[in-house]
Amino acid sequence: MNHYFRQGIVLGIALLAAAGAQAQTRPPVGGVNSAPGAMIFYVAHGAPDACGGPRCSNWIAAEGAVQWDTYKRLLAILDRQNGRKLPVVINVKPGSDLTVAASLGRILRGRGIDAAVAATEVEACNGKPEEECFALKRRGGPLDAKEKLSGVPCELACVLMLAGGVHRSLPPGNRVILTARMQIYDRLAPNVSAEHRESLTTIFTDQFRRYLSEMGIGHELFDVTADRAGGRYVEVPASEWARLHLVTQ
Repeated sequence: MNHYFRQGIVLGIALLAAAGAQAQTRPPVGGVNSAPGAMIFYVAHGAPDACGGPRCSNWIAAEGAVQWDTYKRLLAILDRQNGRKLPVVINVKPGSDLTVAASLGRILRGRGIDAAVAATEVEACNGKPEEECFALKRRGGPLDAKEKLSGVPCELACVLMLAGGVHRSLPPGNRVILTARMQIYDRLAPNVSAEHRESLTTIFTDQFRRYLSEMGIGHELFDVTADRAGGRYVEVPASEWARLHLVTQ
């Protein structure tokens, strides 16, 4: 492992990835217990080769924060494809549940689905407020769109979901970010004691390490751990993606 990579990774493990500074303004996806900004899935349609492969013009856009019930919506949209194995294009937002993100990855692998990281830009959303755009996407598509291939951050929840793809793509210009800004959180019992939090951190660290190994991802993402405090973050350089098998050839 080169010096840059050894010194560069700060890794925090938790049930819930810490939310970013930007507030989520999009309405909830589900019912009254659904958090605003929760991940939504819809079919997008673009030009030939629009989703990164020969004759690939349709994909499933996955965008928003992974929440406790996100797996239900992923299963629902996959079931509606009548056997088509559309690639899933991931744009995971901060505040995501890491354990559910791993379960999404397992669903993708079990269904034989490819995964990529990019933002989906829907043509019908041009000039519309977030609420109207959300209403269009919530119907499930297909919606005419294009992919924004660069500048999309892929944090730990994104990595866990991406790992499940049979073929995995991280276009140049995207960023893989591992951060210490994580927290152990139970939505049904939020007052987790410090002792229990430490124990859970160890348990989930081991679970995520095994999961990534099963998905063929290099174990160094969890073996190399530095300063867990202070909310620092660093990037895994693109030169390491192939070696760690974050992307497939």
